[in-house]
Amino acid sequence: MSKKFIYAVIATILFVGGVIGYNYYQKIFGKAITKDSVLFVSSSDSLTDVKDKLSEFSKNPNTFLLVAAKKNFSKPKSGRYVLTEGMSNNDIINMLRIGNQTPLKVSFNNQDTLEKFAERIAEQLEIDSISVLNSFYDKEFLSKNKLTKKSVLQICIPNSYEFYWNISANGFRNKMLKEYNRFWNTSRLKKAQALKMTQVEVIALASIVQKETAKIVERPIVAGLYLNRLRKGWPLQADPTIIYCIREVKGQDYVVKRVLTADLELKSPYNTYKNKGVPPTLIAMPDISSIDAVLNSKQHKYMYMCASVDKIGYHTFARTLSQHNRNAAKYHIWLNKQGVNR
Repeated sequence: MSKKFIYAVIATILFVGGVIGYNYYQKIFGKAITKDSVLFVSSSDSLTDVKDKLSEFSKNPNTFLLVAAKKNFSKPKSGRYVLTEGMSNNDIINMLRIGNQTPLKVSFNNQDTLEKFAERIAEQLEIDSISVLNSFYDKEFLSKNKLTKKSVLQICIPNSYEFYWNISANGFRNKMLKEYNRFWNTSRLKKAQALKMTQVEVIALASIVQKETAKIVERPIVAGLYLNRLRKGWPLQADPTIIYCIREVKGQDYVVKRVLTADLELKSPYNTYKNKGVPPTLIAMPDISSIDAVLNSKQHKYMYMCASVDKIGYHTFARTLSQHNRNAAKYHIWLNKQGVNR
């Protein structure tokens, strides 16, 4: 056997071994992710489920399972994982093994009910809306924090918050409470005390302001008007509370475009035509702008307001009942022309 032949065989073996070794190396450490992306791994996902999800942005997702087997990796930790272009299967598996996920921003605006709020959160996190509701309605949690099923919505201050996607319902709820307590800083607490109002009362009034006007610039004026009524011992006579009473009977999705005289007789602690003071709890989730409008209300002498027909979406304010009656008459005529009966 010639030396040339032996050298050729050795070279071939080395070449084949090199190719195999290179391919093996590539499967483990080579570029697997083709573009920056986000991988959501649910609590119930298996490695096969993860492989299927990786198929959207992986060169060869099947190699993921091969590498996982070599590394004795069988159960990925749930979470939201940010993948970058060029990551290898080894990088991905290490990330899933230790649960090195990236938090995300969860945002929500004012919601009328806890049910709607829970649905909004379930759209952004792994937890479902029922779990959120059950957590917020937990008797021990409510009792410990002096809350009720009707008042617990107040701990949810509309904003953007950072969460891990797979946070538990209780973990989410507890962070909302923590952020609520942080919101009520020394400055806000002093302003509430100056008004001789509790946090519950401030938020209850803020929820009325929220429902009364969508115009942020108008909210301090509306809040000042209601505070004027409270100081004089008048009932608030706020139509949003009547709508709240109607929906308690008819359902939250019941549309009320006009409050009727008969509605003012509804028996409810939330009827501010029948009861003086603020309602027992909030009637909807107020924005920060509405809460701060109460704490920093506009100082004026207005006692009445009516929806404006000249500037739709705004209100016309009055100091005297005679002025208000003229404004109200003008508004009712406009409603009748629009055919708004309910």
